[in-house]
Amino acid sequence: MSELSTVSSEMPETSVAAERRLQAVLLDMDGTLIESEHLWGEAEAELTAELGGVWTAEDHEANVGNAAEPVGRYIIERTGADHLTPRQVADMLYARFLAKLEGGAELRPGAKELVTMLAEAGVPAVLVTSTERALVETAIDGIGLDSFVDSIAGDEVDANKPHPDPYLRAARRLGVDPRRCVAVEDSLVGVASAADAGCLTIAVPNHVEITPREGVVFRDSLVGVDLDWLESLVADR
Repeated sequence: MSELSTVSSEMPETSVAAERRLQAVLLDMDGTLIESEHLWGEAEAELTAELGGVWTAEDHEANVGNAAEPVGRYIIERTGADHLTPRQVADMLYARFLAKLEGGAELRPGAKELVTMLAEAGVPAVLVTSTERALVETAIDGIGLDSFVDSIAGDEVDANKPHPDPYLRAARRLGVDPRRCVAVEDSLVGVASAADAGCLTIAVPNHVEITPREGVVFRDSLVGVDLDWLESLVADR
């Protein structure tokens, strides 16, 4: 599977349109660009049932935005499947999710238009996802991984969301200031990661409620997001 980037080769720092206040837009994938959270929920419920447990809506909400191994650990705690490791459960979960992706993931409203607009305007767009590299290209196929100048996958960071490392790494590889980047997220975990990295964060709540905090603005969807508005978000930074 081809990659736009790998964690082992950092991009050299470059000057990114010094006159532009907005230096990059960093975008989460699941629940933000693609409507995949229900697919994760189905995969989690099926796997939990296979292991002898019951997966509730509350269990799903507690894990929205989390990386696969923490979810695997959670499933083990819910089912008592101590003969498995979190990594093994994560791999089982990924296999189920990948099978569900074969029919394609529906795009969130305004997602493709936003990425296209950024490309046409010359604003770097970076995919920052907790999903591991092996699934990213298939999951984002409706937009195309080549629509992004770089991508950070969940297995390419030292600490995953809600830690700020994914967004800090994305900015560092691009050679930009996180405070002059706009991040787009749909979950509490993702918003914490982006905001703690210093990014002005757009929260578009999908399956979970997001607590208001400084540096976070809310929208009902990505429909109608334009460059002038994105620029205005970082104007005072």
